[in-house]
Amino acid sequence: MDRKKLISLIKLKKSFLCIGLDSDIEKIPKHLLVYEDPILEFNKSIIDATKDLCVAYKLNIAFYECNGVKGWQTLKNTLDYIPKDIFTIADAKRGDIGNTSNMYAKAFFENMNFDSITVSPYMGSDSVKPFLSFNDKWVILLALTSNKGSIDFQHLSSDNKPIYQHVIEQSSSWGEINNIMYVIGATNAEYLKKIRKIIPDHFLLVPGVGAQGGSLENVINFGMTKDCGLLVNSSRGIIYAGLNKDFATLARDEAIKIKLKMELALNKFI
Repeated sequence: MDRKKLISLIKLKKSFLCIGLDSDIEKIPKHLLVYEDPILEFNKSIIDATKDLCVAYKLNIAFYECNGVKGWQTLKNTLDYIPKDIFTIADAKRGDIGNTSNMYAKAFFENMNFDSITVSPYMGSDSVKPFLSFNDKWVILLALTSNKGSIDFQHLSSDNKPIYQHVIEQSSSWGEINNIMYVIGATNAEYLKKIRKIIPDHFLLVPGVGAQGGSLENVINFGMTKDCGLLVNSSRGIIYAGLNKDFATLARDEAIKIKLKMELALNKFI
């Protein structure tokens, strides 16, 4: 999906909600365990209940590959079930030397046909550029994350600037606004104003809203652009809103709450 189609989708749905399918066999409703593939049944129910409210689904690859071959099949079947007009994110956090990154890119862009993949920029440009050689595909670079350990390296100062700023400044020249996004954690929303001065037009994938305590209002105030420029992700707060047979209905209710706030923001800013 190219940038123009993504922006059109946001405007059409009046939403920039991304739902994370971090589906854990230990947390899904117990009545689903009778199915041959409980995770797939769970994902399908969540997708059916929310596909008109969101513009993207983010599949955290770890929750699938931990189950071996069966998990990869669940991942593929889930991806195939997602409507084709919804943006898909492989939350894989890959990043390795060039020829290895090329294989990762083929796996997620050719074999599974994801629209985007999260990538660690730590090894530099040659580990990222293989992903950028695919048309209408996106690299989502880790820039400023919301986990506690982010202070270990991302905020260290170099030449009077934190490392995460160097990462954003350097990497923004590797591609363009049509194929690079950045992960900026919602719990770091106060940094968005500085980040927008560096990359005023790039899309940002913002996790951490909801269960992790990030403020949607702050993300909107500091991060929204004339093209929206945001994909705000909520995972646990939506998909685990209920643990009984009405889990999908309750997930939809939570998604609606977030979507309505987004609609108001879009009406105001765009």
